[in-house]
Amino acid sequence: MKDRKPDRVADMQPEYDFSRGVRGKYAQSFREGSNVVVLDPDVAARFPDSTAVNDALRHIPDTDADETRD
Repeated sequence: MKDRKPDRVADMQPEYDFSRGVRGKYAQSFREGSNVVVLDPDVAARFPDSTAVNDALRHIPDTDADETRD
């Protein structure tokens, strides 16, 4: 028996509306890459937003990058 591919249209819910969607809207930024760092919940709770995290990190004294990396 031949395997049938699922009908993707049948899986779409009627409330999904992509009529105003833009193909490739984020493609360039994806190609450039991103640098996402996930904080543990207890650490994240100490900062109200990403600006506060960045400010705190900027106040850490500069060290040789080779010494701080594993």
